[in-house]
Amino acid sequence: MYVYDAQIIEKQIKRLKSAFSGFDHKLHYAAKALNNQAILKLVKTLGVGLDAVSIQEVELGLLAGYPKEEILFTPSNVAFSEIEKAVELGVHINIDSLSALRKFGQAKGDSFPVFIRINPHILAGGNPKIQTGHIDSKFGISIFQLSEIEAIVKAFGIHVEGLHVHTGSEFLDAGVFLQGAQILFQAAKSFPELRYIDFGSGFKVAYKDDDVVTPIEELGKQLAEAIAEFQKTRTQAIQVWFEPGKFIVSESGTLLCTITTLKRTPSSVFLGVDSGLNHLIRPMMYDAYHEIENISRTGPADHVYNVVGYICETDTLGYSRALPESQEGDILAIHNAGAYGFSMSSQYNSRLRPAEVLIIKGKPVLIRERETIADLLRGQIEIDV
Repeated sequence: MYVYDAQIIEKQIKRLKSAFSGFDHKLHYAAKALNNQAILKLVKTLGVGLDAVSIQEVELGLLAGYPKEEILFTPSNVAFSEIEKAVELGVHINIDSLSALRKFGQAKGDSFPVFIRINPHILAGGNPKIQTGHIDSKFGISIFQLSEIEAIVKAFGIHVEGLHVHTGSEFLDAGVFLQGAQILFQAAKSFPELRYIDFGSGFKVAYKDDDVVTPIEELGKQLAEAIAEFQKTRTQAIQVWFEPGKFIVSESGTLLCTITTLKRTPSSVFLGVDSGLNHLIRPMMYDAYHEIENISRTGPADHVYNVVGYICETDTLGYSRALPESQEGDILAIHNAGAYGFSMSSQYNSRLRPAEVLIIKGKPVLIRERETIADLLRGQIEIDV
C-alpha cells in the first residue's frame, strides 16, 4: 500500500513559493510524478498549475478541474496528432523538435502561440540516468540550432509565448541552474513577444540522513537578481514558471510492504517482501536509494539484510540495510516513495498494483482500491481457440 501525507505536499509547495517570492512566478506540478486524481485536485487547491507530458495527462488534468490556461503540455517524440489534440483542448503547448515546430507552423501558422523547449547542453550533475539537458539528450532543440528555430518561426509567423529548459533531476549547484537561465535569457532576445520563461525543475530532495539537496532558498535569491537584470532588457514583463514533481510529492509517500521470507545464504540474509520492481522500479532503473524502516520492531539496527521483491527478476529494493532483527510478518516502510512510485508501477508477473491512501487533515482516505484479478483481465477479449 502507498500512503501519502497531504501536509508534506502542502509544506513543500509553500517552501517553493516562499523561495521564489522575489519575482513573478507560477508553479506547475509535474503530473508524471504521481497522477492520482486526488493528488492532482489537492495540488490544484494549493494554487499550482499542471505540467503534462502526454495528452492523457492533459485530459486527467482537465478532469481534475484545472483550467486549460494552467496546463502546459510538453511532449517528446509524439505523433503530431497529440499536439493537434492539445490545440483543440486549448492548453499551452511546448514544442520539442524542429520537425514538430515546422509541422506546427504549416498546420497552425500564427493562429496558436507555443513554447519552445531548448536543450542547453548542460550536465546538471547527480545521477546521469536522470539528466535531460546534455548534448546527447533526446529532449529539446539544441541551443546551437537557434538560427533554425528563428527561420521556422519567421517563415510561418509562429507566435512564441514561452521558452523552456529542463536540465534534469537532482541538480545540486544553484550555479548550474543559473547557467541554464542565462542561456534562455540570451535566446529570449530573438522573441520579442515572449511572455513566459520556464526553467523546469530538478530540485533534489534528501533520500537519507545528511543527503545533499538543492539549496532552494539560495537559488531563489540568486534567480531573483538574475531575473531583475533580465527584465530590464524587456519591454514586456516575463513570468517565470517551474515544474516541480519529485520535490512536491516524493517525501510525502511511503510504500508499506510485508516481509514474507527470511532467507539465509552463505553470503547474505535476504528479507523477501510482497512487493518489488512492479511497485517501485526506481532502485533497479535508476540505482535510487530509498530509506527502509521496520515499523514492527524497536531496538538497535544491528542486523544487515538485503531487501528483495517477489518478482521473477533481480529486484533488490535495498542492499545491506541495517535494521532491527526482523521476522516474517513484519511491516517494512520504504520512504520517499511518493514520486515515480505508483505512476511507474506495472502488472509485470501478473502482479496486482497496490492501494493508495492519502492522509488529509489527519485522516486516512482511500484514493485507489487495490487491484484484483479482474483488473488483469480488463480489456482482454475472449476468443475461441
